[in-house]
Amino acid sequence: MKNKINKISMQNIKKYLLLPVCFFICLSAVMAQSDTTKPVKQYKNIIRYNLSGALIFGIDKYIVFGYERVIKPNQSFSVNFGSAALPKLVTIVTDSFTLSEDVKNNGFNFSVDYRFYLKKENKFLAPRGFYIGPFYSFNQFNRDNRWDLKNSSGTSFVTTHGKLNIHTVGFEIGYQLFLGKHWALDFLRVGPGVGFYTYNVKFDGAIDPAKKDQLLEGLKQLITQKFPGMNYVFSEKQFDANGRLTTTTLGYRYIVSIGYAF
Repeated sequence: MKNKINKISMQNIKKYLLLPVCFFICLSAVMAQSDTTKPVKQYKNIIRYNLSGALIFGIDKYIVFGYERVIKPNQSFSVNFGSAALPKLVTIVTDSFTLSEDVKNNGFNFSVDYRFYLKKENKFLAPRGFYIGPFYSFNQFNRDNRWDLKNSSGTSFVTTHGKLNIHTVGFEIGYQLFLGKHWALDFLRVGPGVGFYTYNVKFDGAIDPAKKDQLLEGLKQLITQKFPGMNYVFSEKQFDANGRLTTTTLGYRYIVSIGYAF
């Protein structure tokens, strides 16, 4: 299969430019929090916005907000929810088919975690400083695409309905900084865990088995190139006869969010 894939996109350029900006913001916040001579008010609520997801998938594709509530001096829980969609597909051109149209592209993200802010490591009460705790997250991505199929009798079309579900459970380590009195950065949140992945593709329209297999392989290659980490998750996996691809593997969670405490 000969794929024509534009490897350099404006989205990638923005991502590489904005990541250093996030780093310097975090560094400035660390320096700002080093002054412990003044008493610090404990805020028990934070509303936050997921920055890292927007950088990876696109600001218009990934809009996830969260809420954190302190329930004990050094413990809290948080809930996050919002819309999520895969980046735009680049065109695949082969001897058999070409991508004609993105018919639908949507999805959502949901996650919860319980945080233990470490007393011995932190100079302030929650929700400031280092924390650890369990988490659960669920991502669903839905995408319908229309493909032009070339055959001896001319050109026809077929529509694929793809659904990617990702359940992840694990343990996270993070650090939350405050910029001034109310603004907070939740960053460097590394969450090793176990991921349960299911990618299911259904077809509308007549298509012979050989072209179906070719199209499934093309969809697999696209999702591994556009979704970070999927090249590792699905590298050795194949679709079954029903167009279903499943796997369970070790995963991780990395999120940078900005929030407002009150």
